[in-house]
Amino acid sequence: MSDTDLDHLGPIDYLVVEFPPGHANFTGEMAVALADLVEKGIVRVLDLLIIQKDADGSVEALEIDDLDAVDEIVHLEAEIAEILAADDVEHLAAAMEPGTVAGVIVWENLWAAPFGAAARKAGGQVVASGRIPIQAIIASLEADAD
Repeated sequence: MSDTDLDHLGPIDYLVVEFPPGHANFTGEMAVALADLVEKGIVRVLDLLIIQKDADGSVEALEIDDLDAVDEIVHLEAEIAEILAADDVEHLAAAMEPGTVAGVIVWENLWAAPFGAAARKAGGQVVASGRIPIQAIIASLEADAD
């Protein structure tokens, strides 16, 4: 990427979705939702992989080209930068329970790129970022309702 491209990058996020043993139900719904976000120009997928952690703790990471990819995301393969390294996979797998499968996605928030570029041009820099898990929001709303 050129310096100009880097100046216009949006915030980069990652998400790890873990499925308990025996409950990984990859029906294609997630692929359809992801493809829709990409087609609408909301996000750009930078990496996508599946991590399997066996009951004995051994780990296998599968990139999109290692999978029987769902039609909706096959076209993403050429665009994926594959930025996650082996160390990243180790750190992510350490947070997983044995016997689970997790989907990992890294994406650029294209919708926020103009704001990020403007902030950088004004001399600003991101010093903190975070995400509130939806389970925490639901618990908070349920506690308020009581």
